Amino acid sequence: MKLPVPFPGSSRLRPQRLNDGFTLPEILIAMTVFLLVVSAILSANLFGLRMFQMTNTKLMVTQWSRQTIENLMNQIHGCNSVYVGNMTNGGFAGFLPGETQQGNSLLIYQTTDTNKYIIYFVNLADQTFRRTDQMGTVILADSVTNTLAFSAQDLSGTVLTNINNNSVIHVMLEFYQPARFMQDADYYKLETSIKQRVVPP
Repeated sequence: MKLPVPFPGSSRLRPQRLNDGFTLPEILIAMTVFLLVVSAILSANLFGLRMFQMTNTKLMVTQWSRQTIENLMNQIHGCNSVYVGNMTNGGFAGFLPGETQQGNSLLIYQTTDTNKYIIYFVNLADQTFRRTDQMGTVILADSVTNTLAFSAQDLSGTVLTNINNNSVIHVMLEFYQPARFMQDADYYKLETSIKQRVVPP
């Protein structure tokens, strides 16, 4: 049997690959595409983290506001008497008749027993909003920027100048949230009016 003879010079026509690796331009293009993809992923994650921080802060403020105002409303609705004044030197100082009923603290007597009281006030020294009673003092919020947080008003919204047990208690708290990691500075304002449901005789 006769074996086929290869065509002369056929081995020279076969392509021979001297280097099986990537060329320098191919490596540079691949690295550029990889870096662009990584940058896009990091930017998206950082944006999502910032949005989460902003949303989480606002949700916490909303939840705190709802709980605090609900407690305050319940206490004023069922109290025996309520007075607006100023917290100075660790004690509550009410206003005299003829003075504008607007100050940094609110005194609530739940019963006729004056030994059982609740005081909400803005501490001017550290700009905190606090609640104090016979059990002690609790800090409810910080970064409070206004000092006149409470006022006694009539039904039309005019601040009274006399002690009136049938007054509307107006509450206004302003907060400043300083800038921090991935979050811009922000400003919050909480404002509401509350009235006793049953006015004692």
